[in-house]
Amino acid sequence: MLVIRLSRVGKKKHPTYRVVVSEKTKDTVGNYLELLGNYDPHENKAELKSDRIKHWISKGAKPSGVVHNLLIDQKIIEGEKLAVAHIKKKKGDASGGQEAAGKPAEGAQSVSAPAEQSKAEPAPAPQPEKKVEEKKTEQPAEKKE
Repeated sequence: MLVIRLSRVGKKKHPTYRVVVSEKTKDTVGNYLELLGNYDPHENKAELKSDRIKHWISKGAKPSGVVHNLLIDQKIIEGEKLAVAHIKKKKGDASGGQEAAGKPAEGAQSVSAPAEQSKAEPAPAPQPEKKVEEKKTEQPAEKKE
């Protein structure tokens, strides 16, 4: 099966990607059929060969989730974006981490929503609180001299 996906290139801690078409089981580093473009996520810049991408999709190649969303952004294909990654935010962030707490991005479809509903169990009944009495300790009266 053919797949259109990203192949990482670039410096350490500053990746850029090649958009390539290859066999799903092959390694993307050197074994790809055709180079279809480049993508730099730091500058949010993509240079893609739209006619060649449409050609490979017509031949049966499936874009990966990230490439699918990239092609929709570049208006090469039409459709809805896929929910592909959930980035967890650290506890100290000002946003409160609510976006990463399982809510998909706006317009994205939640893939795991039906599974979560079927696994939900009712909450256990609350236990009555036990009162603990504090012992009063009497202090001896202070002596005045």
